[in-house]
Amino acid sequence: MKDAPRQQFRSAAHVSAIATAKPKDYEAAAEVEADSEYAAWAVMRNTEQPLNVGDLLESTDGRLRICKYVGFEEARWFVPEPPPQTSLPAPLSGAPPAPATETSPQVQA
Repeated sequence: MKDAPRQQFRSAAHVSAIATAKPKDYEAAAEVEADSEYAAWAVMRNTEQPLNVGDLLESTDGRLRICKYVGFEEARWFVPEPPPQTSLPAPLSGAPPAPATETSPQVQA
């Protein structure tokens, strides 16, 4: 986890729900092979890049686990909602419809 978001994560209240992680807050780090997230933590704790609170572990099958003060909990990547469909504004009431001309394209539905 990058430093600025880590400080916010550390000071946030603990919530026992699935954590939402934003890809912009993370950068790829070391790969480790372990049987569980706790085994990965044990392997990495004496390296140059130990797992810290807020760091994520991603398994080979894509599951995410986030390191918290209380251990590891499930996490998911944040997926923004698609923008709402925009439609053309309705014509002003009382305004006459635009006349069709030879140069105007005609749309058929």
